[in-house]
Amino acid sequence: MAEWFKAAVLKTVGSERGPGVRIPLSPPSSLAALARWRIESMVTGTMTRRLILLLLLTLTLGAGSQRSSAQVTDQQAPATYRARFETSQGPFVIEVQREWAPIAADRFYTLVRRGFYNDARFFRVLNGFMAQFGLNGDPKIQGEYATANLLDEPPKQSNLRGFVTFAKESSPNTRYTMIFINYKDNSYLDADGFAPFGQVVSGMEIVEKLYSGYGRQNVPDQRRIKSEGNAYLTAEYPKLDFIKTAHIENTK
Repeated sequence: MAEWFKAAVLKTVGSERGPGVRIPLSPPSSLAALARWRIESMVTGTMTRRLILLLLLTLTLGAGSQRSSAQVTDQQAPATYRARFETSQGPFVIEVQREWAPIAADRFYTLVRRGFYNDARFFRVLNGFMAQFGLNGDPKIQGEYATANLLDEPPKQSNLRGFVTFAKESSPNTRYTMIFINYKDNSYLDADGFAPFGQVVSGMEIVEKLYSGYGRQNVPDQRRIKSEGNAYLTAEYPKLDFIKTAHIENTK
């Protein structure tokens, strides 16, 4: 294949250092080269059309999956409610005050009622810091929340021992299904926008017994949990404690 043709393809589809903007090239001057240019131009045109069709198809499928995730609708939670967790170590109860963080309270209420946390692992338990969970063991179910992020809320309570908060990244509006329970006064997290929505009112001693033996240097890969689910955790982190069932206990 002629070097100018390779350059044409590169300029058509883009490179690692630039966007895929087509830059027309002048045809060669000789008759033989012109004939070859006409043939290769037709091939290039076909490749370009296929690339465009592939791009459009990718964008269409991507938009469809985003629409599917965006269809996640949270129920409005009661002003106060309790969620009871039966775990491999025993039960604990979280009481939620909706006024503390309404968006978080509604998402948690919806997830518990759906049974989303059933069979979920406490995959990140760090002594003296917190216990984290909230990734469903079925990648298909977890995938429904891939783009269903929650808007940030200003903290009205502090991340004290026993308080429950949605995990988030450093970028805005990245909360979705993972939550953590504070093991101690972690109020320094307040300034980073971690907004507690509830508190463990019974069974904190159970929460503190959750398996933490994998430590800080051997934490499960969240990407693999999302893509492989409990199969990955069972095979490589068999000692993790887990939630048997979670349900809304009562409302006030």
